[in-house]
Amino acid sequence: MKYADIIIDISHERLDKTFEYIVPDELENQVAEGVQVVIPFGQGNRAITGYVVGLHDKPEFDVAKLKPIARVMRDSIAIESQLISLAAFLKRNYGSTMNQALKTVIPIKKKENEKLKKEISLNISLEQAKIELTELLTKKNHAVGKERLLKELLDVDVLDWELATKKLQVPSGNIRDLEKKGIIRVESVRTFRNPHMHKSESKHIVLNDEQEAAAERIKADIDTGRRKTYLIHGVTGSGKTEVYMDVMEHVINMGQQVIVLIPEIALTYQTVMRFYSRFGDRVSILNSRMSPGERFDQFERAKSGDISIMVGPRSALFTPFANLGLIIIDEEHEPSYKSEVIPRYHARETAVYRAHLSGATVILGSATPSLEAYSRAQSGEYELITLNNRAKGQDMAAVEIVDLREELKRGNRSMLSHRLLELMADRLNKKQQIMLFLNRRGLMGFVSCRACGKVLKCPHCDVALHLHKDGTMKCHYCGFTTRATKICPSCGSKYIGSFKAGTQRLEEMVKEAFPSARVLRMDADTTKGKDGHEEILSAFAAHEADVLIGTQMIVKGHDFANVTLVGIVAADISLNESDYHSGERTFQLLTQAVGRAGRGSEPGVAIIQTYQPENYAVVTSAAQDYNGFYEQEIAYRGLLGYPPCSHILGIQVSSESERDAASQADILANLIRKVDPQVIIMGPQDAYIGKLKDVFRRVIYVKDQDYDRLVKIKDSIDSFLLEQKQYRNTTTWFDFDPINTL
Repeated sequence: MKYADIIIDISHERLDKTFEYIVPDELENQVAEGVQVVIPFGQGNRAITGYVVGLHDKPEFDVAKLKPIARVMRDSIAIESQLISLAAFLKRNYGSTMNQALKTVIPIKKKENEKLKKEISLNISLEQAKIELTELLTKKNHAVGKERLLKELLDVDVLDWELATKKLQVPSGNIRDLEKKGIIRVESVRTFRNPHMHKSESKHIVLNDEQEAAAERIKADIDTGRRKTYLIHGVTGSGKTEVYMDVMEHVINMGQQVIVLIPEIALTYQTVMRFYSRFGDRVSILNSRMSPGERFDQFERAKSGDISIMVGPRSALFTPFANLGLIIIDEEHEPSYKSEVIPRYHARETAVYRAHLSGATVILGSATPSLEAYSRAQSGEYELITLNNRAKGQDMAAVEIVDLREELKRGNRSMLSHRLLELMADRLNKKQQIMLFLNRRGLMGFVSCRACGKVLKCPHCDVALHLHKDGTMKCHYCGFTTRATKICPSCGSKYIGSFKAGTQRLEEMVKEAFPSARVLRMDADTTKGKDGHEEILSAFAAHEADVLIGTQMIVKGHDFANVTLVGIVAADISLNESDYHSGERTFQLLTQAVGRAGRGSEPGVAIIQTYQPENYAVVTSAAQDYNGFYEQEIAYRGLLGYPPCSHILGIQVSSESERDAASQADILANLIRKVDPQVIIMGPQDAYIGKLKDVFRRVIYVKDQDYDRLVKIKDSIDSFLLEQKQYRNTTTWFDFDPINTL
């Protein structure tokens, strides 16, 4: 006998209220998570619909009091069923409760978020209204406001209250008088907040031969009913967005909808305006700076069919489109597509599963694809499409590597090399623009020698050791610990320590070197306002500044035609993260940064400043050689058993009691050994941040090539925790193939 947890109303904040029902034997093969069913509800057993959100073998309540499911809704294609199935996928594959997964995929409705507006209309016929207006005009001291209002209502069916009171200057008392007499009626109606009200003309861009071939290949598959996942690997500036839009138009003309995921809030303005210019008001956006009411309204607009395209970060993936035909993930390699809160899902795999549920096509796009996506394209799981040339035929930027060890020997301890300063002076004289990118990823904690470039690494894991305040260096994968050194073990230099730099200091240096240069800085401090990113990018695009300084957010996806010089100030900092992704992230950041130069009519130059000029991630990014990088990086991952060659399950145990966190982690590690002795277990050990806000954290990493084996381990731990009575004050959560060190 099986039992089902059924949720009745998924549109309100009381989302976690479920009811248990018996699954009759004759329906057992039909009832699954996400299915809509009819159930007898309440004392009168009235038939209502609900959704199955969980199935189990043991009842939680007295079986004698449980009722059976009446029937399964056969023809239901409600979007809610899809989203609940998607929530079940998140719970099963990433580890969470069903309620956590449901709250991720379904926007919670809160009544106070609804926005109402008042509308005025005639409550009598047009002929009667004309008579009323004539009678009004015969009175000597008639109310001018009433006259204006009636004249307007003879021309329009409905008039907005604010328009009447502000633009027509009709006193609210006049409106109320006419309402009392029954001449007009005033109604409050639901209105939706629209985050973009820009008026834009439709533009159609003619694709070049390479772009057209890519678009036609995807459209041909869509027309013949073949639904696939495509990886478009195009060099920076190859015009992937134009290919997206051509396929989008095709899908929309078929009466279907499109979700476009973008990785950063900084991309929103430029990207969305390109879509607005093509598709107009059929486009809406989501972003983290919108109010809950604005976000909820966009989902409601999608559900009602008011829009056809939703653009946003990973949460836009759960837009309730009833007839979804296409999901696009731009810059698919970005770490922000992996959720850092439970359930820790990845948008790429979740998008592929949602497309499977809705019969949609998926397009992934990147100049620097993730190893996971590219390896799947190599194996044939995804279909690879390559764009080798820039859309407008421009040459790729010329790239020079500057060895900062040589700069140090010449006595230059500045963040700006002599070569970069020389080229900056030249570009400023020519009234051309410059972007300076400070690679801050991995900035804190690693120890390196500025004389020879040596980075101190874990002898067991080949990741950088992390410097702690107590003078020790630790590996956050295996727990290896050693004392910090003040002398380089490679060359004996005393120039060894942690690297410190910041955008503010870089801005000061540029202003000291070029006092007349107009400088803009774009980082977390300068983009705090709701439109902070948009204002800075618009100002730079309008050439209101000569130099734009920033971190990652300035090098991703932006297209400035007048930028002819890009300076990458500290290219190799991200190589020194205590993380196996460090080489991949460095290659991606440098390639994206180099790609910002020379996108207009003038040729571009990029300067890569580094202490490790011989590193393969630096060399291949300078050559824009993705395949060369991939071959070396995938060999390294295979050797050490890192994704995508293997899978990792991260398990974190936390508690306010250090002893309880450690004991619980030891118990779970022993449980894993019993459940599956074949998997590789690393830890338990202190987390990357071992204590945070007085909570102690321990981590275990489990490695295996079979993802499903790791899922079984997660399920076994879940079952154990449900029955365990000891250490109830500890919290345990899971992260599959973690993007960042736990």
